[in-house]
Amino acid sequence: MKTAVIFAGGVGKRMHSKDIPKQFLKMHGIPVIVHTINLFQDSPVIDNIVIACVKPYISYMNDLVNKYNLTKVKRIVAGGRNGQESIFNGLKAAEEIGDRNKDIVLIHDGVRPLITEKTIEDNIESVKKYGSAITSIKAKETILVVDDDESITKVPDRSHSRLARAPQSFYLNDILSAHEKAISENKFDFVDSCSMMTYYGKRLYLVNGPQENIKITTPDDFYTVRALLDAKENAQIYGFEK
Repeated sequence: MKTAVIFAGGVGKRMHSKDIPKQFLKMHGIPVIVHTINLFQDSPVIDNIVIACVKPYISYMNDLVNKYNLTKVKRIVAGGRNGQESIFNGLKAAEEIGDRNKDIVLIHDGVRPLITEKTIEDNIESVKKYGSAITSIKAKETILVVDDDESITKVPDRSHSRLARAPQSFYLNDILSAHEKAISENKFDFVDSCSMMTYYGKRLYLVNGPQENIKITTPDDFYTVRALLDAKENAQIYGFEK
């Protein structure tokens, strides 16, 4: 089976929203997290969806699943103290509903509502062929590597630089084993699955994703994604959608 593990365990401090985590803010009248889940709900290659949700909002998330008829959602579990723990909780739920040794999981941010069906399909095909898929985009500007004092230590060649995005996809057993090893070694500071798997010596393979596949972290991101959704709707109305 192919399971999307969507983590929405954060509270969005950088968004400065007063009353509600960023994943539940409404865009075009629909919560951002629902926009994201719908990408996988509508995909013919996805069998199940698991959501790791910020704990006080689990009941609300259940209401959204029912309201929007998100039938592929099989588990909603509590998020953790950080992204790493939230992903692990979601992966354990995926294990409960599937086959650890055979299933493919696509790990995705609840606040990235602009991937495409092709991105989902390319992730799955890359896992089948290579064992991993890290959605990325080419760097369009120069990347600077700095030290703790923000002094520049390296300027990587842009032609060999990529920006990691999501989904990040693996065989369930491979990514769960890495998480379990991290827990046994008391390592809880991996920023994403790509970082964890690289740390444990796994060779990872890239999948090209759409440039608009941004993560809603700040108010600027929110308005950018809303404008992109507007553009997509206008393209459909005026006949420019490809």
